[in-house]
Amino acid sequence: MDSSCNECIKGTIHEGQPQGKVEKLHGLDTYVVGNRTNPRGIIVVYSDIFGLPLPNNKLIADSYAKSGEWLVYLPDFFQGDPVPLKVADLLIPVDAAKQSTIAKYTGILARAPAFLMWMTRHKEAPTNKVCMDFLQALRRATPKSQKIGMVGFCWGGKYAIRAGLESNMIEIDGAKVPLVDAVVALHPSHLALPDDVESLVVPVSYGWGQEDTMVNIELKAKIEDIHATARKEGRKLPEMEHKVYKPGRHGFAVRGNPDDPLERACLEDSVTQVLNWLGKWLQ
Repeated sequence: MDSSCNECIKGTIHEGQPQGKVEKLHGLDTYVVGNRTNPRGIIVVYSDIFGLPLPNNKLIADSYAKSGEWLVYLPDFFQGDPVPLKVADLLIPVDAAKQSTIAKYTGILARAPAFLMWMTRHKEAPTNKVCMDFLQALRRATPKSQKIGMVGFCWGGKYAIRAGLESNMIEIDGAKVPLVDAVVALHPSHLALPDDVESLVVPVSYGWGQEDTMVNIELKAKIEDIHATARKEGRKLPEMEHKVYKPGRHGFAVRGNPDDPLERACLEDSVTQVLNWLGKWLQ
C-alpha cells in the first residue's frame, strides 16, 4: 500500500485492512462485505468522489457489516474513474490544521484542469443512469422479503436521495416499488432543489456539517421548507430527519481527524446515524 493510502487510513476511526472482497455485481465492480447467508437487509453505499481506492470507504462498509446483520455493497459507480487520492489530501486533509492556505490553493489550482475534465466525464445524466441501472437490477434480483437501504456520502448523497424518488420507482409483478426502502445522505452535494427531494417516497435521514464549506448548512432549511410546503398542500411524505454535526467540516463522515475529539465524534456518530435509521426502516 502506498503512502497516500496509509494517510487515508489515518483519517478514519476504523483500523486495519478492509475485510470484504471486490467482485462483479450487476455490471459493476463491487466491494462486498457482511452476511451473505441470511442478512437482515442489504445496504448499498454510494461513496464520495474518491471511490473504492479510498480505504476509508471500504472500512466504513465494514463498520456497517460488523454486527453480522447486514450485507453491504459498495459499487464502483465511477466505473474505474474516481478522483485521484492526491486530490483528497488537498480538499479534505486528515488534519486541516497542518495544511497551509498557500499549499491548499496552489495544489488545487495545479489539479483544477484534471478535475474539470473528470467532471465532464461524470455529468449528471450518465452518472444517474449508472446508479439507477444498478439499483434496478439489484431490486429485481432481491426477494420481496428483503429490504434495501442506501447510504450516500457527498457526491453520492445526491444519488442516494434520488434513489428514493417516486420517479425512479419500477414495476415488479404488476406493482410499483421504490428502488430502495430507506436512505441516509451525509453531506450530500450538488443537490438540485426542489427536484431531488420533492417527491420522495421513502424515509430519509440527512447529516449536515455546521462548518461545511462545500455543502452549505443552509440546504437543510431549504429542504425542510420544501417538505413543509408539500405537507401543507396535503401531500403525504415519508418520515425525514436532519442531524447537524459540529464542527462538521466537509467530509466529516468519511475523513475526519480521529485524533481530534470533536471530529472523532462526528465520525462515530455518523456511523450510528446510519445504523439506527436503517435498523428502524429495514424491518
